[in-house]
Amino acid sequence: MDTARNRALGTRLLLFIVVALVAIVIGYFLLKPSDELPVYHPNQLDQRLVDPSLKGAKGEHHISDFHLIDQFGGNFTLNDVGDRIIVADFFFTTCATICPKMTVQMERVQEAYKAEDRLLLLSHSVTPEMDSVPVLAAYAELHRADPKRWRFLTGDRKQIYALARKSYFAAMDEGDGGPDDFVHTENFVLVDTKRRIRGFYDGTNVKDVDRLIGDIAKLLKEEAQP
Repeated sequence: MDTARNRALGTRLLLFIVVALVAIVIGYFLLKPSDELPVYHPNQLDQRLVDPSLKGAKGEHHISDFHLIDQFGGNFTLNDVGDRIIVADFFFTTCATICPKMTVQMERVQEAYKAEDRLLLLSHSVTPEMDSVPVLAAYAELHRADPKRWRFLTGDRKQIYALARKSYFAAMDEGDGGPDDFVHTENFVLVDTKRRIRGFYDGTNVKDVDRLIGDIAKLLKEEAQP
């Protein structure tokens, strides 16, 4: 009788241990941080970032095509981006406040991925009337920008401002891109090869840019999967 009872207790104990182990494993996979980055849509964002024309928009949001000019004087569009991940920001060369900090941090991103052909940094001038091709070329050289990794863009002001507000959701203020309009934002925006937004980062904050550098690695790994 005692032997049978001991066997029954042993079986119950073993079953309890198995159930507990299964619960622990399931809990681990449910609670552990995911390596997959979110895909941002207008209705998920701080609505101050979303242009009124896009509030309530359904379906996936994608970066719009553009026709701008790079620091070499050549035309530059999304086709020139090709099958690469984008990190975008908006700056101007005469800025004495946040832009120098942002540019230094963008240099860090370039250095972290200096051998990575699948990443492209895009810095858009918000004062294109002042940031001509020669000005951008000098600025790019000053900050050791590798043309294979980092492009500085100028061109049509309204188009650049529309990109900042309606594509990248980089600025909270509203405007029409006219002479009296001005975008001033510290946001870095991470975009995947499907032109979807995957992250926002404070380009003046070292720790937040560290997070961006880590998220780029996650996105590169995701993009490499079949």
